[in-house]
Amino acid sequence: MKNCYINGVGCISTQNTFDADFLSEVTINETENVLFANQPSYKEFIAPVAIRRMAKGVKMGIAASAKALKEANVTMPDAIITGTGMGCVEDSEKFLKAIIDNNEEFLTPTSFIQSTHNTVGGQIALGLQCKAYNFTYVNGAVSFETSLLDAKMQIENEEANSILIGGIDETGSHTIELFKLAGLIKKETDQPYSVLNSTSKGVVFSEGASFFVLENEKKESSYAYVEAVSMINTLEKEEVESHIASFLSANNLKVSDIDAVVLGNNGDAEFDGYYDVSNTIFNETPQIFYKHLSGEYNTASAFGFWVASNIMKTQKLSEIVSKNHIFREEYETILLYNQYRGKDHSLILMKRC
Repeated sequence: MKNCYINGVGCISTQNTFDADFLSEVTINETENVLFANQPSYKEFIAPVAIRRMAKGVKMGIAASAKALKEANVTMPDAIITGTGMGCVEDSEKFLKAIIDNNEEFLTPTSFIQSTHNTVGGQIALGLQCKAYNFTYVNGAVSFETSLLDAKMQIENEEANSILIGGIDETGSHTIELFKLAGLIKKETDQPYSVLNSTSKGVVFSEGASFFVLENEKKESSYAYVEAVSMINTLEKEEVESHIASFLSANNLKVSDIDAVVLGNNGDAEFDGYYDVSNTIFNETPQIFYKHLSGEYNTASAFGFWVASNIMKTQKLSEIVSKNHIFREEYETILLYNQYRGKDHSLILMKRC
């Protein structure tokens, strides 16, 4: 079987991750409970006449994917696979508002057409004129991981040579208000917001797009290769440790073989207990956290995957993402663990090229 190499990356997030070097320009915001993406200039990726008609998620996806393809020196991927939890929620809100405002009459179809979850993958394909396999997974907090698993299996089984994958989610004003009413977003009175040692419920909500080119060949631009991906819908907190141990054992590894573990702590005191493995089996392992930079959204784990990929390539672990301030000289094997509200647990194993 072929290895699944990460040969190109592109990331748009609340930080300046698109134009700047890896984590060279970082701002930690502890006063806002909703963070918005730091969007680049889209003129070189999208025709100006089309920009104004596109929702944020589509624009972010096109730009981030273009950067990943350029870095990997790929002009036409064999497949485009995207993952999104909420889809193009901005256009969904516009269409639903138009239904109400116009008494279900005289509706223009544009917002409806662009509100589907696969709009991002479709627009990327249109721009590239790519008529290959194009699939979008909408699996909650494992939407990105499902896309990654699909691509990994295709590459390993030699069904494709290069695949573009990505995780995209955008914010919508009405959706944000609903999430606040439901208690999913932290209250204003919970300031300052912290991802570690939080005592309040809810999260700092956000948006972003992270894209990767996966290929069956190692290149100069290679970051790492994906060894294994695992997902499970529900786990009890006391089952996490044994679940991770079983996953590592299935891949002929022990806990001591892990050079760093990337954890998805998001500051929700009700569910961050799932990451208590950091105090048990991983207490002597370098620990990485990232949602203080990216905020929380369904495909935020793709941002964590971007962080891990860069650490693997640069072999440097920045203090800004170090959770326990333990470091190693070399990072050969990295494990990523994420969950959202006790559901959608994912494990990704990444190895150095």
